Amino acid sequence: MVREFPGRTLINIPTYQRCTKCRVCEGAQLEPVLSFGNMPLANAFLTQEGLNEPEPTYPLEVVFCSSCSLVQLTVSVPPEQIFREYLYFSSFSDAMLRHSQNVVQRLISERELDEGSLVVEVASNDGYLLQYFVESGIPVIGIEPAYNVALVAEERGIPTVTEFFDAELAGRLRSQGDGADVLIANNVLAHVPDLAQFVEGIRILLKEDGVAVIETPYIKDLVDGCEFDTIYHEHRCYYSLTALDRLFRQHELRIADVERLKIHGGSLRLYVTHPEAAGKEQSVESMLKQEKQLGLQTLEYYRNFSAKVERLTTALSDSLGKLKANGCHVAGYGAAAKGTVLLNACGLDNEIVDFVVDRNDNKQGRYIPGCRIPISPPARLLEAMPDYVLILIWNLAEEIQEQQAEYHRRGGKFIVPIPKISII
Repeated sequence: MVREFPGRTLINIPTYQRCTKCRVCEGAQLEPVLSFGNMPLANAFLTQEGLNEPEPTYPLEVVFCSSCSLVQLTVSVPPEQIFREYLYFSSFSDAMLRHSQNVVQRLISERELDEGSLVVEVASNDGYLLQYFVESGIPVIGIEPAYNVALVAEERGIPTVTEFFDAELAGRLRSQGDGADVLIANNVLAHVPDLAQFVEGIRILLKEDGVAVIETPYIKDLVDGCEFDTIYHEHRCYYSLTALDRLFRQHELRIADVERLKIHGGSLRLYVTHPEAAGKEQSVESMLKQEKQLGLQTLEYYRNFSAKVERLTTALSDSLGKLKANGCHVAGYGAAAKGTVLLNACGLDNEIVDFVVDRNDNKQGRYIPGCRIPISPPARLLEAMPDYVLILIWNLAEEIQEQQAEYHRRGGKFIVPIPKISII
């Protein structure tokens, strides 16, 4: 499906593991859902010097496990190639900060957390969430394998362990007396190469009466909203509640409660406990029943997804091509992983999209992988006044429009590509 860019040197690097068994149940019946061909790593933003080097690419293929209903990728790129230097910083999103502050205040109140409690966050990034616990005097530990991101957290006063989380690390922390009253794992479960080790780590580190609060994108929202650009190599798995229920049961944990969230295009928030801590609430049983009725446990539910993606990418490519042919200038907003996927899947390079802007100064001066569109500060929008801005981080479209109200006031237009193409 990926549209190639003429003259670009993209090479298939065989430093990945092809998965022939399901990551949860180890079943071998993996049915094809969608294939993008070979793609660069979505967050491997290029430097000026890197433009002269061949770009590694990896198969990006989605399959469905007919045994446990987990949707997953067919390959696993070593996490060291993705996460040791990472350019995603959660604090650059105002919406993410508000979301995090709200859940922290709720947990402090509901769990009666104080200076004698301990909150551990896995994939704690730059301390965007844990900072609110620290402000309330509650002890925290962050676990973040990206050295450059962990350094920012440490500078904020967030004690951070720069390792990948697994059962061995959980055992070491627990042996030091660091059992977690609350363990937070937001938007990391999809990234995990070894789910058994990760979930076993949660079981070990969580106190007997503790709770793990886990947020992960919801496969139903991804399919219904045609959110194909959230599929990339970092995201190895795409979860239904049915698949998650089976995963945690395998490690003697229970999903005590579940909530649906709008963030990231649609997510689940799970409250996971030891079996003796709490019984399952009606919300879990109700959603499991609903998924069964809708067919999320069957291949048929996902069968039309590939065709929907092909129609949307073709329409977007054609629409932007016509704008360019008519003399219009188009820029992008948001050098995010989803932007890399969307631009490459649609075959959009700097012949169509002049530049992309992003608030993250770690990305400014670099280039989008594959399509090699330059990344600039947001101020360039008012300087250049392109006719259209393609909002690549469409899940934050309202926030972007608020930030760029002056651009809009001067006559600039926004294009939101997902779930369907709309011009504002």
